[in-house]
Amino acid sequence: MTQKAACHLDTQLCHAGLCTDEKTGAVSTPIYQTATFRHRGPGLSTGYNYSRTSNPTRGVLEQAMARLECGHAGFAFASGMAAVAAVTALLKPGDAFVASDDLYGGTYRYFEKFARPAGIRVSYADTSRSDLMREILSKEKIGALFIESPTNPIMKITDLRRISSYARANGAVTVVDNTFMSPLLQRPLLLGADIVIHSGTKFLAGHNDTLCGIVVTRTPRLSQRIAFVQNAAGGVLSPFDSWLVLRGLKTLAVRMDRSQANARRIAAWLCRHRRVTAVYFPGLAAHPGYALHKRQACGPGSIISFRMRNARMATAVVRRVKTISFAESLGGVETLITHPARQTHSDVPEQTRRCLGVTDDLLRLSVGIERCEDLIADLKNALE
Repeated sequence: MTQKAACHLDTQLCHAGLCTDEKTGAVSTPIYQTATFRHRGPGLSTGYNYSRTSNPTRGVLEQAMARLECGHAGFAFASGMAAVAAVTALLKPGDAFVASDDLYGGTYRYFEKFARPAGIRVSYADTSRSDLMREILSKEKIGALFIESPTNPIMKITDLRRISSYARANGAVTVVDNTFMSPLLQRPLLLGADIVIHSGTKFLAGHNDTLCGIVVTRTPRLSQRIAFVQNAAGGVLSPFDSWLVLRGLKTLAVRMDRSQANARRIAAWLCRHRRVTAVYFPGLAAHPGYALHKRQACGPGSIISFRMRNARMATAVVRRVKTISFAESLGGVETLITHPARQTHSDVPEQTRRCLGVTDDLLRLSVGIERCEDLIADLKNALE
């Protein structure tokens, strides 16, 4: 159970895990690298029994994430996909489940290869269309909605407050993947969502060195259900990785400030380049979801997708960048460029990718904290 802190988010982030060890007064959270805990006697537990069930280091991270997202409880998993799997486990065979159509390829793969064969009726819809979602929810009994906003990689924006209200009125649970934004920029539970998911590997950890998944729940009932899945399935985050994510949280605000500033400049520069035919970034006034995103988030983030004139040019760019790394993932201090059709979304059928616009001419840029002039110079050389 958490209470909403009075201080600003920047301060909450900086103080994540601060002085949690009352016995020694250690400023940094200790790493409890233990599998089990000794009991004082029969029926006498310290509150910790086995690290799959609970671990002090992981617990500090989970409590910090619950506070940051203004939720009831937080849960840390071994990866973002383990978090997705835990939430999907709340559904039972026969339940209808609707997800954003423009979706991370790994999440799509899990829904298609695990959820659907388990009897869950998975479908996809453009969740950025409020009218469509209202119609879907009113026509059929839906167990849960899974929303990305912004979506990956086309950066479509969903009205989280409106869609969550539609879902609640029709008995559906709203799950929001908040990876692109982090709780610093967007807090879906305050907009009406029931569950928030993060790939903590990305902005939360922030250094491309840790795998992590986070789930934050809004109600005690959902917390109880996720806690059961976490303990029963056992895909928990290790104590050391929990400590790494806690350390990453402390610099999230300053990292995001720099990467967002860089992203704004780079997006504007890409818009002016003759070989770039489209730029998808919610910080651009021309973005279709610009006004909505500005109402429900505190910033545009630092992920940019852009389209080259053709696939050959896109391939040339990823081969020519030097300061920027051609690698999967996002949200780290280093700038990464990705070719979604071949990498992050390769498991999405080609026809589906084409309909969504995830074609071979599309690139996705995760802007880091380097000197912006160096990044633009690298892009200029690669694009020319």
